[in-house]
Amino acid sequence: MNNRFHSKSPPALFGMLAIGALLSACSADSPPPAPVIPSTQVTALNTPMPHYPAELGCAGIGGMVMLNLTIGTDGKPAKVEMLASSGQEALDRSALEGVKSWQFEPATRGGKPIVQGIRVPVNFKPPQIRPNDCFSLDEQR
Repeated sequence: MNNRFHSKSPPALFGMLAIGALLSACSADSPPPAPVIPSTQVTALNTPMPHYPAELGCAGIGGMVMLNLTIGTDGKPAKVEMLASSGQEALDRSALEGVKSWQFEPATRGGKPIVQGIRVPVNFKPPQIRPNDCFSLDEQR
């Protein structure tokens, strides 16, 4: 009689059985891992320059207004805050009102839109060449 079949199983046999079980589990019809969807940042779609008050532009007065916009999941500014004034109330007011109509592609996480804040400078630069409209404003004064 051959004693090798009646003795306790050697450790190597257990190892081979364990490897076989693992391999058969791996080959089962398990679904592939879900793809990782990268996050995205807010992207500007339609951001026209806010109205520049003609009287300030004609007078050569400009300035920069720094705003913080909270972009909602619909891509519209849900909240607009002024972080820094231009020093000109009319420019500040124009910037605050003008950005409310802007449109963005919202930020995403896991493929779903999320709310995200962004800082936006609105820079009002006076025209280098005085527009013809300025002469009619001069006459009205």
